[in-house]
Amino acid sequence: QVQLVESGGGLVQPGGSLRLSCASSRSIFNINVMGWYRQAPGKERELVAAITSGGSTNYADSVKGRFTISRDVVKDTVYLQMNSLKPEDTAVYYCQGRASRIYWGQGTQVTVSS
Repeated sequence: QVQLVESGGGLVQPGGSLRLSCASSRSIFNINVMGWYRQAPGKERELVAAITSGGSTNYADSVKGRFTISRDVVKDTVYLQMNSLKPEDTAVYYCQGRASRIYWGQGTQVTVSS
C-alpha cells in the first residue's frame, strides 16, 4: 500500500507561480512512475507531467516550458513547479503513483484568477 499526500495548492493570479508537493509513504525508487494529473470542472482527468524511477520526464503540450516535475529521493517527494500560470490551469491536481497498482492522492485545488 502506498499513501500519497499532496500539498501546495491555492489561489494565484495569472502569471504567478505555485509549487505542488506529493509525499509518498514508499520509496519513490520502488514506484515505476510518479505523475501529476488535473481535473477541471466538467472535464476529464488529464496527465500534466510524469517522472519515471529512472528520472525520465514527460509533459502535456499545454504545460511544456511552464511546468517542471522533479523529485527528492531522500524525502520521497515529487514536486510540480508551475510558472506563468493561466486561468485554464485551474483544476484539482492529483498525484499518481504506478507500481504493481495505481495509487492516487486526495488532490489539491489550484485556482488561477485575478
